[in-house]
Amino acid sequence: MIFLYKINNIMKIVLLPSTLKVLEEFGENIKLARLRRKLSSEQVAERANISRSTLWLIEKGNPGVAIGTYLQVLFVLGLEKDFLNVASDDKLGRKLQDAKLLTKKRAPKKITQKSE
Repeated sequence: MIFLYKINNIMKIVLLPSTLKVLEEFGENIKLARLRRKLSSEQVAERANISRSTLWLIEKGNPGVAIGTYLQVLFVLGLEKDFLNVASDDKLGRKLQDAKLLTKKRAPKKITQKSE
């Protein structure tokens, strides 16, 4: 469940702890990818056309950063194709879809004619 509320014209997003954990891990993975490429935060921020503080927020997994900005950083790191893998192998969705396909339709109810 996601809650949005506004304080002093700043949109605040409140996520479940498990969702925050996923975002934090995602941010850490981005940071590790940057470090493996031996790129400084200044270099990545400049190439992604964002500030260093925004990159820092991304690497911390901040939910307030626009998803497009996350994608810009992935592009700079050469990882934008990884973004396409999200939900590409939707096992649960396919099982649900298959279950619905296997559901048999009921035969129509018989209509009895009333004799007069």
